[in-house]
Amino acid sequence: MRNRLMSFLGTVVGSASLLVVPGAFLTTFAPVAAAECMEPQSGDARDFSGIWYRDEGDCGFGPPGSAPDLTPDGVEALMKNVPTRPRHPLHLERVGGDENGADFKLSNDPAMQCNPKGLPQMVVDTAHDHHEVVQLDNRIIQLWQEERLPREIWFDGRAVPSGDDLLNLGPSWYGMSVGHWEGDTLVVETVGLDPRAWVDIYGYPKSEDARLIERYTRRGDTLEMVATLIDSAYYTEDWVSDTKTWTLEPSDAIAVNNFGWYGVYPSLVDLLCAPINADGSASNPFGGD
Repeated sequence: MRNRLMSFLGTVVGSASLLVVPGAFLTTFAPVAAAECMEPQSGDARDFSGIWYRDEGDCGFGPPGSAPDLTPDGVEALMKNVPTRPRHPLHLERVGGDENGADFKLSNDPAMQCNPKGLPQMVVDTAHDHHEVVQLDNRIIQLWQEERLPREIWFDGRAVPSGDDLLNLGPSWYGMSVGHWEGDTLVVETVGLDPRAWVDIYGYPKSEDARLIERYTRRGDTLEMVATLIDSAYYTEDWVSDTKTWTLEPSDAIAVNNFGWYGVYPSLVDLLCAPINADGSASNPFGGD
């Protein structure tokens, strides 16, 4: 059963985590009207509130060939990673040049072992098709459907932790994020990222000193983001991503678009990884022994 479940995941969602689904995973209830705050006023470029959908684009940090050269330490870290979909030339060489040649059962992608995807992979991977933004006076909360994860971005004037403060806090899967406005673009800086989480599904590494800069710009009903990975321990230059784009879900569509938090509960409502579902001891929607 475990192999069947892992095969499904490797085929459908690439490196997405194992999924936990309630026993009655097609439960329905009366559609709930979306709150007015989910549909920002037209032209309010600094209001990111709403449910945003992304279903296309590359699921790597950047397109093939965009990554800077790795330092010797970066090469060493890269070669410890075994992605299901190799992209770096050294990984491709290991599987004979076949981009689909890696056996997903041999992958050591932390997310395939029920660990958080971390940043920046959570943001750049197209498997995360929906996320909701709740915007408050002093912070933005990104609510990711995958992992049922809330991420806080503070913009109350604080700085990201540094020096002894950062050392005392230690690394975490999603780090500590602080934002500020540059015109109508929200610039988010994140530090304290756990190096065990990969940059993306292609096995690119990041060090404990890595910093992530995200630049979010709203253009009508479109939200654009360009990220920069700053990691001189592993890369010879800063790595700038391609543009990731989400589209605002209209409020009258939320109740019928199979988004799990409103209206109909779909089979992948949680997109939550749980080891108990992989060993046959829990109800499994994919069947098996």
